[in-house]
Amino acid sequence: MTDSRATFGADLHLELRGTGLRTGLMDALREAVRTGRLAPGTRLPSSRSLAADLGIARNTVADAYAELVAEGWLTAQQGSGTRVAQRSAPRRPASPAGSATARPVRGRPTYSLMAGTPDLASFPRTEWLKAARRALTAAPHEAFGYGDPRGRIELRTVLADYLARARGVYADPGRIVICSGFVHGLMLMGKVLRRRRVREVAVESYGLDVHRNLLTDAGLRTPALPFDGVGTDTRALSGLKGAGAVLMTPAHQFPMGVPLHPDRRAAAVDWARGSGGLILEDDYDGEFRYDRQPVGALQGLDPERIVYLGTASKSLAPGLRLAWMVLPQQLVGEVLDAKGSVDWVSSALDQLTLAEFLASGAYDRHVRSMRLRYRRRRDQLVRHLAERAPGIRVSGIAAGLHAVLELPPGTEQSVVRAAAWQGLALEGVTRFRHPDAAPGEGAPVVRDALVVGYATPPDSAWAGALDALYGALAQAGGLPSAGSAE
Repeated sequence: MTDSRATFGADLHLELRGTGLRTGLMDALREAVRTGRLAPGTRLPSSRSLAADLGIARNTVADAYAELVAEGWLTAQQGSGTRVAQRSAPRRPASPAGSATARPVRGRPTYSLMAGTPDLASFPRTEWLKAARRALTAAPHEAFGYGDPRGRIELRTVLADYLARARGVYADPGRIVICSGFVHGLMLMGKVLRRRRVREVAVESYGLDVHRNLLTDAGLRTPALPFDGVGTDTRALSGLKGAGAVLMTPAHQFPMGVPLHPDRRAAAVDWARGSGGLILEDDYDGEFRYDRQPVGALQGLDPERIVYLGTASKSLAPGLRLAWMVLPQQLVGEVLDAKGSVDWVSSALDQLTLAEFLASGAYDRHVRSMRLRYRRRRDQLVRHLAERAPGIRVSGIAAGLHAVLELPPGTEQSVVRAAAWQGLALEGVTRFRHPDAAPGEGAPVVRDALVVGYATPPDSAWAGALDALYGALAQAGGLPSAGSAE
């Protein structure tokens, strides 16, 4: 019996010039080796396979291979096939002076305390691989087709159970739409709101400019709500006559770190009911609360007026590109129209793997483990500052993956610059402030502070990151005098 493997080989793109088949093939192979397109050691297709691909006689390919072996371009050994010979790598053209590739980038940070990223080194590779194997084994044949634009029913079913249990969300599988990250979900909502002729989406005074810009690009204005000591002042919504929606992080405001006060939660829901507006709830790190019971999702107060957006980016990893929207019933069709009839952004296999990961209990175990890990990191940060910078007030630490470090007036930018000299990537709160931010009735909104992400550094870099943080504070005058400590 003929071994079927002998009829197949690696794909090889060659263009034969009009100089005769054997000569053209040899010239094409020499050029591919000379330019580095075929690297030393690359195994070439068998003569039979390449002849079939090129539509020429097998003997023509065999003769070309033999001559190139004799010239030293290729090697041929029994059992290992024909390979590209080991040769000096071709010299690449020198980069123009001053170009980005002419020399290493200077000032690349050694450490990072940027907020918004989990500990990527702790991704549960082994458990995820087990879940992927089980999911792939059990996957129905239709899972490999284009699928339902809402996402795999297996994932939507287990998500509905999990969100109801862990976050207090009213989540029927028919109301859930899987999307490729929070930004994708917000893009879909931007399309829906524009089609509804909404002119404005209110946002919080502090938040990510990428979210504001996305809404602006959709043709929506983004007026800022006031902010004070108990969070975003949702009472101001009633004064925004053009607002048809509001984007909020009620469980743990990003970046200021405070939960939305119960009265403010009620005011937001009352506004949505009275005006017919929508609340877009970003529950970006709702699983990570440390010092008291988790604050439930706002969506449970009125599922028909609140769009709940959750993601695996903080609990697992942003690279998975898996997020979900729990929609009011009236919006499901509109969001699917905005998404399109083909679900081209969320891998069905990744969805099935996450469904299995949730159903097996591995997700809950991972979240509990990371909750303990992040709490230890938070406590180490607070203790480090208490010992070396006792005048620094740390806030926003009851939940999440970051802390806010309040600084003496006028020192924020100098500390951020000093951090760069210390090899530390770090951001100040000004980076997240809305250009039109206004203070609320309580504490003033304008203050100098750092937003420190304590989940990002690997264990090997954690101590160095803390030392660099203290060095930046000391260098730039960011340490309050002893008498100013609270």
